[in-house]
Amino acid sequence: MKKVLGSLALALIVAIAAPAQAQTGKVAVINIQSAIVSTKDGQRASADLETKFGPRRKQVDSRQAEIASLRDQLQKGQNTLSEAAKNELYRNIDQKTKSLNRDMEDAQAELQQDQDRLVQDLSGKIMVVIDKYAKDNGYNLVLDVSSPQTPVLYASNTIDITKEIVDLYDKSSTAMAPAAPARPAPGSTK
Repeated sequence: MKKVLGSLALALIVAIAAPAQAQTGKVAVINIQSAIVSTKDGQRASADLETKFGPRRKQVDSRQAEIASLRDQLQKGQNTLSEAAKNELYRNIDQKTKSLNRDMEDAQAELQQDQDRLVQDLSGKIMVVIDKYAKDNGYNLVLDVSSPQTPVLYASNTIDITKEIVDLYDKSSTAMAPAAPARPAPGSTK
C-alpha cells in the first residue's frame, strides 16, 4: 500500500513538474506602491490630499504650540501662581489636549479613508496596465516586491518593470483624460 501511494505521489509530482519545465516564461517584479505614487495621477492625488489636509495640519501645529505655551506658563509660574490659577491652567491644558487629540484622530481617520479610496482606484487602473504589459511581453509571473509579506528574497533590477508600468500608465491615462471644455471666444456670451 505504501509503495502504491509513493508511486502515485511521484507520478503526480512528475505530472506537475513536466508542464512547468516545458513552459519557461519570463518573470518580472514591480514595486506597486512606488508605481502608484509615481504616476501622474498618483502625484496629482497626493497634491490634492496635501491641499485638503494642509490647513488642518497647520491648525494642529498652532493648537500644539498653544498647549506648549500654557505648559511653559504653568512651569514658569509654579512658585508664583496661586493654587486656583495653577488648577485653572491644568484644566485648560487638559481640555485643550483632549480636544486636540480627538480632532487629530478624526483627521487621521479621514485622511486614511481618502488615501485608501485613492489607492484602491489607482490600483485597479494600474492592474489593467500591468496585465496588458505582462501579456504583450510574455511574462508568466509578475511579483509585487513592495509588500513585506511577499516572499521575494532577491530580485534582479533587470526584471523590475516598475518604470515601464508607470510610463505606460501615464501614457494611457493621458489618452483617456477627458478633453478640456472649450473656452468661449472673448466678447461672446453664453
